[in-house]
Amino acid sequence: DVQLVESGGDSVEAGGSLRLSCATSGWPFLTVGWFRQAPGKEREGVATINKRGGGPYYADSVKGRFTISQDNAENMVYLHMSSLKSEDTAMYYCAASSILVHSPNVFRVASFKYWGRGTQVTVS
Repeated sequence: DVQLVESGGDSVEAGGSLRLSCATSGWPFLTVGWFRQAPGKEREGVATINKRGGGPYYADSVKGRFTISQDNAENMVYLHMSSLKSEDTAMYYCAASSILVHSPNVFRVASFKYWGRGTQVTVS
């Protein structure tokens, strides 16, 4: 049974940091990533990485502030977020694909078949 479970969302002040975690199970994913969706906006890609090379890829809005990492032994994916801004407020989703996703498709929602339920990040 495929599962992606996010955790680590919280309310923080602008300039603060958070680390989101995603526990994956049930399938050998080749590409994993983080997306976010703010109220009234479309879901957008934040960061993705391939397990066999390629990436990481970052949205321009988070470059230099966010870092995606993975622990293949533990099947975990992390998103380290720093210098948080109010515009980073959103529900953050972990996404995974059993097929390698290459640029320029790394931030397409349709490129990822598996999704978690999300974890809320609020920056004030």
